[in-house]
Amino acid sequence: MPAAPAHGVAQGLARGLRRHPWRQRLCAALLGALAATGLAPLGWAALGFVALIGLFALSGEPMAPRRAAVLGWFAGTGYFAAGLNWIVEPFLVEPEIYGWMAPFGLIGLAGGLALFRALAFWGAARLGGGPLRLALGLAAVELARGYVLTGFPWALPGYIWTETVFAQLAAWIGPYGLTALTLAMAALPVWLWQRLTVSLPLLKAGRVFGLTVGLGTLLWYAAVTLDARVLPETPETAPVLRLIQPNAPQDQKWDPDMIPVFFNRMVAFSAEGPRPDLILWPESAVPVLLEDAAPTLAYISEQVGGVPLLLGIQRAEGRAFYNSAVLADAEGRAGQVYDKHHLVPFGEYMPFPGFWQRLGITGLAARVESGYAAGPGPALLDLGFARALPLICYEAVFPQYARYRPRPDVLIQLTNDAWFGAHTGPYQHLAQARMRAIETGLPLVRAANTGVSAVIDAKGRIVEALPLNAAGYFDAALPPALPPTPYARTGDMPLLVLLIALGLAAIARRRRIPG
Repeated sequence: MPAAPAHGVAQGLARGLRRHPWRQRLCAALLGALAATGLAPLGWAALGFVALIGLFALSGEPMAPRRAAVLGWFAGTGYFAAGLNWIVEPFLVEPEIYGWMAPFGLIGLAGGLALFRALAFWGAARLGGGPLRLALGLAAVELARGYVLTGFPWALPGYIWTETVFAQLAAWIGPYGLTALTLAMAALPVWLWQRLTVSLPLLKAGRVFGLTVGLGTLLWYAAVTLDARVLPETPETAPVLRLIQPNAPQDQKWDPDMIPVFFNRMVAFSAEGPRPDLILWPESAVPVLLEDAAPTLAYISEQVGGVPLLLGIQRAEGRAFYNSAVLADAEGRAGQVYDKHHLVPFGEYMPFPGFWQRLGITGLAARVESGYAAGPGPALLDLGFARALPLICYEAVFPQYARYRPRPDVLIQLTNDAWFGAHTGPYQHLAQARMRAIETGLPLVRAANTGVSAVIDAKGRIVEALPLNAAGYFDAALPPALPPTPYARTGDMPLLVLLIALGLAAIARRRRIPG
């Protein structure tokens, strides 16, 4: 029986693309960019997922490893260029100095991260090709991307589900497991289409659709079951936190004329209304170094009526400078200090600093020529009413830090998202913070300079928030925690073991096949 017209068109299009490699590569880049629409702030999960299916359909046929690697690089470049478009924003804070670097920053970051995708495509082709092998390779490199060269797990494909019930699966399998599951589900219909020996195209399509939807329904049921977990009610005696959002644009934040404006704004917000149990200021909010801050902290404490404060501040120790958080007591005395330990490459420090200093280039976010020094590592702060794990800005991107032991009662992120602009970056950063709450079953409190400041419950739901680019504050009771999640207990080790086992099985099977 002749193929249905739509099926014939699809086959013709596939053959045409295979005959014209550049058309195939450009199509891969377009599909990669469309897949990124599933990420915040658009959150078009359906479109992003369909684009992933299209990418597997485009590249799932066997091809030479070198050609596959190039195709994977184009797909990855399209994805990361669209998903990480905010990377140009830091260069535009001081455009007269760094503006010329903006296009190179975007192309360099997107093209560099796309090398991970190229490796996955190359490896899958070496093992014989096919959508499931490609999904395995992509899952492996996405996990590696969170750890290799200090790691950069931003824009994981699994994050397209942040606004859906499927995000709750991260409590069991974490963000890398959710990414692997997403890739496998996108590859499944393509694999089924290739494997099902049905002569009638419409019947074949129906079976592929039915099997895929059936498995998706099972996953949806698992996610709904997780979402149905009973979150304990917030008791009336729960501590009340006040989040301060000064809305200091980055190009004005350190302007000598504007520093007192933003500082007085934060003091005024902190002093208003009834007294909370703790006041939080965002990253690097205090405009003096900790060593010189005793009068400043005493003044703030006097204005707020003796409420303890957790403040973002910078400090010096010899010739080393740190991006820190300090807990000031009711008298304004500096107590526990946490130093940020995972710094932003090319932002807070420069790899191979001697080379860059000869060119007159320093880290974009570092207010000292040598950049910041890294702190010793994650540590808990004793707030009196709870044990808190502080995460300063970029550190909340890494799920491994939120799984700290002994387990805290709350995650606290102090951040300055003014560096990320006003469109894409801040919302993606917020989405990742929400995933940290889901993964650990812990509430997360987020004080951001320009927003979005938020209190997030243990299921990743935003309890209360201030919008982006708005100055203000709000008081919120600390939400309760859930019991430790499976992912909080095991981390990424089960996924790593599974990927290694599947990879070895694919290698063994390939060796058994002649040629």
